[in-house]
Amino acid sequence: MYTAHLVEDRLKRLRRISPAGFAIALHTKFASPRYLFQAYEKEWLDRYSREGMVMKDPTIPWAFENHGTCRWDSLRHLDSTGIFDAAAEYGLRHGVTVGIVQDDQHSMASFSRGDRAFTDDECKEAFEQVAALHELTRTTIIDTPSLHETLRQLSIYLTRG
Repeated sequence: MYTAHLVEDRLKRLRRISPAGFAIALHTKFASPRYLFQAYEKEWLDRYSREGMVMKDPTIPWAFENHGTCRWDSLRHLDSTGIFDAAAEYGLRHGVTVGIVQDDQHSMASFSRGDRAFTDDECKEAFEQVAALHELTRTTIIDTPSLHETLRQLSIYLTRG
């Protein structure tokens, strides 16, 4: 139960710095995360899924290969299919991606804002929170009614693989 509260707290912090939404995939193996937290608008999630954007999204290979943060502007040259432009249509104009690579385990996340670019401090905060979530969920299974209710209130969808 204590771990669930720590996860809830970190997700709330991330929601504050990423008002346009985020997606966090923890402990991803063979393109399937153990935990997936999504706080993007449903319309964007539906389009992203329907058009198979995960297979073309330049943030995904970057996050698998790197430990750190990268602003979306730095990846635009790799976006041959226009995913960043499509995201902007849904208010996701500025973003930062986090990659965690630790002991052959990968976690990744992308965060977005519509109003302005992320500050260096916000990028650092995003990395620290994702790193903490990665560690918190390394061996613990989080499946409590209180966490699910908190996630619902935050408009975050939880799947457990």
